[in-house]
Amino acid sequence: MTRSDTLARVAVAYHGGRGHTARLAEAVLAGLSAVEQVEVAMIEVDRIAMPDWHALDDADAIVFGAPTYMGTASAAFHGFAEASSRRWFTGRWVGKLAAGFTNSGSKAGDKSSTLGYFATLAAQHGMLWVSLGLPPGWNSSKGSEDDLNRLGFHLGACSQSNVDEKPDAMRGSDLATAEHLGRRVAACTRQFAAGRLALQS
Repeated sequence: MTRSDTLARVAVAYHGGRGHTARLAEAVLAGLSAVEQVEVAMIEVDRIAMPDWHALDDADAIVFGAPTYMGTASAAFHGFAEASSRRWFTGRWVGKLAAGFTNSGSKAGDKSSTLGYFATLAAQHGMLWVSLGLPPGWNSSKGSEDDLNRLGFHLGACSQSNVDEKPDAMRGSDLATAEHLGRRVAACTRQFAAGRLALQS
């Protein structure tokens, strides 16, 4: 995709863990890619290199993702967050959009703590948070585990994976929820980038 074809750039900075969160990242990517004129960079934070940092710096939005381990994001993601302090010192990410997603073995699994951690990280960088934008699912007698946002989180996209199952057993509704987040972030970022261009003209 050339610069003339691109209106907005989104980077997904994630740690894939045992593979379940990586599959969730792929669903976010599918949602992002469904929106025209949006360029996406996928960055595995446990393998981050200087070109990846530059992609994050150039992005209009960054989506953070990591598994929830012991009530917070994985150690690999925390290492990335600490390394991002170089960007904090220069204000490099101020004004970007941000969003997040996570997975755990339990239905709740303290995933709100991880999403809150992502939102705090974004706030420290001066970024603007994009929520999931979905009502809770599976909260009535007419609902089911096939509902979008079946776990009822609002700050970001969440999924639940049984600890004794592989990533290919993940719930389709959780993946669809992550895809929704990707589309929402892409649409918001396009609107954000177009507004910025309009103000500059």
